[in-house]
Amino acid sequence: MLNPHRLRLHGRPVALPGRHASLNQAWLGIRSPQWGSSIRYRPGIRNVASEAGENDTGHINPAENENILFFDNVFPLRLQWLSRLPFQAEAAIPRLLKHLNTTSIPNVDPLKAIEQSNVDKTPLKVMEVLPRLKEGGAFVKFQHDPSVSAETIAENLKEYLKGHPMKPWWNPFQSMRTNLVRGRPWVEDLYRLPSSRLKVEFLPPKPGQEAAELSQEQLYSYFRPYGKLSDIIPQPPDSKVLPKYALLDFAQVKPSVMAKNCMHGYIVPESAGGGKSGTVLRLTYEQKRKAHWLRDWLTSHPRIVIPILGALAAAFTVAVFDPIRTFFVKAHITRAFHIADNRVYRWFRAQATDWLSFHRRKEDEEGMQAVWDDRKENIQQLQTWLMETADTFIIVQGPRGSGKKELVLNQALKDKKNKLVIDCKPIQEARGDGPTIAATAKQVGYRPVFSWMNSFSGMIDMAAAGATGVKTGFSETLDSQLQKILNNTGTALKEIALDCRKKGDKDSQLGDDEYLEAHPEKRPVIVIDNFLHKAQENSLVYDKIADWAAALTTSNIAHVIFLTTDVSFTKSLSKALPDRVFRQISLSDCSPEVAKRFVITHLDADVEDDGEHADHEKKLTHPVRKKDLQELDTCISYLGGRLTDLEFLARRIKTGETPTKAVNEIIEQSASEILKMYLFVGDDNGRKWTPEQAWLLVKQLAEKETLRYNEVLLSDTYKSGGDDVLHALEQAELISIVAANGRPQAIKPGRPVYQPAFKLLTEDRVLRSRLDLAILTEQTKIENATIDKCENELRLLAELPKQPAEVTSRVKYLLDKLAASQAKVEAYDAESGKLKKVLKEEY
Repeated sequence: MLNPHRLRLHGRPVALPGRHASLNQAWLGIRSPQWGSSIRYRPGIRNVASEAGENDTGHINPAENENILFFDNVFPLRLQWLSRLPFQAEAAIPRLLKHLNTTSIPNVDPLKAIEQSNVDKTPLKVMEVLPRLKEGGAFVKFQHDPSVSAETIAENLKEYLKGHPMKPWWNPFQSMRTNLVRGRPWVEDLYRLPSSRLKVEFLPPKPGQEAAELSQEQLYSYFRPYGKLSDIIPQPPDSKVLPKYALLDFAQVKPSVMAKNCMHGYIVPESAGGGKSGTVLRLTYEQKRKAHWLRDWLTSHPRIVIPILGALAAAFTVAVFDPIRTFFVKAHITRAFHIADNRVYRWFRAQATDWLSFHRRKEDEEGMQAVWDDRKENIQQLQTWLMETADTFIIVQGPRGSGKKELVLNQALKDKKNKLVIDCKPIQEARGDGPTIAATAKQVGYRPVFSWMNSFSGMIDMAAAGATGVKTGFSETLDSQLQKILNNTGTALKEIALDCRKKGDKDSQLGDDEYLEAHPEKRPVIVIDNFLHKAQENSLVYDKIADWAAALTTSNIAHVIFLTTDVSFTKSLSKALPDRVFRQISLSDCSPEVAKRFVITHLDADVEDDGEHADHEKKLTHPVRKKDLQELDTCISYLGGRLTDLEFLARRIKTGETPTKAVNEIIEQSASEILKMYLFVGDDNGRKWTPEQAWLLVKQLAEKETLRYNEVLLSDTYKSGGDDVLHALEQAELISIVAANGRPQAIKPGRPVYQPAFKLLTEDRVLRSRLDLAILTEQTKIENATIDKCENELRLLAELPKQPAEVTSRVKYLLDKLAASQAKVEAYDAESGKLKKVLKEEY
């Protein structure tokens, strides 16, 4: 055990000078001989508590025959973060290690190493110890006999540590090392953390002198003894930075710490390549990575970073939001959170409804019962198809107001629990990508949906493309967003179809696809309403829905029923299922008998209600209403079997109007709609027909209930783009086109009530004269154009130098055609004069 009596200089005990007497008692509360700081502060050994050197000068000044040793691995290097804390934390680390250290675990102690390595009892005295917390080591200044060199003492100590390694308990794989300090160490307490890279600057010993730049070989010979070097990076030749420098990369941090503390301030002599006056080596830690290297790299590589951020955002969305969205879609289909389906709520609602309405009957349901009795076969057919395995579409086609949705949802699917209704009308009428996405998500219960993010990400993508020159793909198109919504819905539908499957079933060994194919009754039903509504404006939504429905149908996940008014639905759906035959139900207007029963049922329900709760004055009106029903047959012949018109008629009769008056008002209202929607249209309305083309059909259908399709196309008004115009008028529901064997055959009014409305319009002489005059004007232009064409060709033939006999027939043909057109023009002018006279004389 080393003590002051055994530390001798020239064989005599030596005490420390009196100026250290107060420090000799400094102990910092650490016991001896084992104490956590790994340095035993004994009487006679000065402890410099601060890391700023002697008298906070930043240096250790050895006197004559004094030298300095540096020991590493004395403190944990990972405690360097304590240098950022107040100074009390740095002073408290020895106390902390004191409590962690035990007698059973060997500790690292520089003084103990010096004592035990001095086997030949070389006169040696430890003067002071300076701990280096952030570098994990300590400086030990010692005094020795001039007869023994400091290098010899250091080598003996290094040999001893090799044979008797001292390993700290916090790092049992590395032992304490020591080296003689050759330079003048700078023991600063700045917030500079050790690094495996050292910056070596070459300075002159005195101002005004010149320093030599050491080569890589010279640097290697000086610094390799302290540890493995991974690289030596000299200053670039074209660099004008002063002073000159070189970078040393050590394989580990601890050799870098040892080299920095031992070689800082070392003067390379002229004999070793240091120049005439020598060269001072100034060493500092150099961080390999900049403080903001990550931020700088991210901002410097937008072409890489922005797509990665987009991919991470997409992955986060899939991982976090997709399960939530699938859950909400399932809840929307199964109506798990719909309070109206709760049994208790329905009971209370029934009781409250009965009490408030005094058992009022629902005349609407009673009236529709007559229609359902007539269409019972269609209802049964739909229910049969839903029990079969056929992987094809079911289409219910019929004009607007024919009761398609009520037939499917209220009758065929009345007892079906899992059904999803998608109304294409709000989706198609949405303006912009964001509203379209929001409308689609609402139809399937897809939430949360961030439709505004589509426009926001689009702006980010545009800005990034302007900065980087390439598209980043951060934004998603409407196509991809719709596909994502439909894919989530498909996942939810499959989970719903498999929810009723149990392990104990007899077919539990079947896979999911085989199970769904074997149990078509377990599949949910998708009802797509208003399919192809305004499809001429944009068909993207319908193409996506058709492809998605085809995938669900062929995968046996769900039954799909399309409700449409468009007779050309096969053109759109055949793209999605080209190799399937569709199952189709066409709903037409009700027969006169069913229409009469429908109206009478509405009236009877109201009579029964009035008989119980109405006053005496209302009762007196019923015989009058029953008497008026004698006119009902004639009125129904005008309205036809369109359910919306029949219901409108019944409601008007219930208000006290006679059937004749009610029908006349319905016809007048329909005539006004025709004028506004089809005849009085401007040039900038985006419609594909002209008022003259619509009026020609109105005038002809007023005389005949059915027109030949091809005969209409032969008229002068429909010579240019006649097919497109007729199909546009069919989509607008002015007419309906009857097809036979896949080709258009006949043209009828779009609604039965339009037939008398057409007659009413043609009976207006002023209106008829105005629109006929427009048609005559258009036809006159056509004939004049024909005349101009014939005259131009005749002029060319007349300019020939000779008149060959072969052109005689051509000249005669042109003259006859010119004469015929001229006769038509004259007839049109004569008729136009009569029409103008009517317009001048009548209001």
